[in-house]
Amino acid sequence: MAEYGYRSLVVWQKGKTLAIDIYRLTKAETIKRDFSLIDQLRRSAVSVPSNIAEGDERKSDKDSIRFFHIAKGSLAELATQLEIARDVEYFTIAQVEPLIAQCAELGKMLGALIRARQDSPPRAQSQTPRA
Repeated sequence: MAEYGYRSLVVWQKGKTLAIDIYRLTKAETIKRDFSLIDQLRRSAVSVPSNIAEGDERKSDKDSIRFFHIAKGSLAELATQLEIARDVEYFTIAQVEPLIAQCAELGKMLGALIRARQDSPPRAQSQTPRA
């Protein structure tokens, strides 16, 4: 099956994989009673690919860029929450560091996508008749 739209974006694919990794990590016994941190980790992780998808589906680059910035902010949230979870010893350094590295990589990819959209010619608006 060919990928299309936002699904063809590598940054979306990696963001989705990161969210799945976070869901798997937060099933661990060590964190199972900290419902609020589990919820925060999952929400920020899911926010990344969700906002990339929503941004890519927007009709204007200005709108798209706004959602890409939100995704970038969610990555910073997620990295911070992972550091906190590590520091309170819910997870080991070995469990958390690869995920924080993924956040950094995705942040760079989103930065590049934002710059590309800022530098691109405006997308044509469809002329849809109003009812």
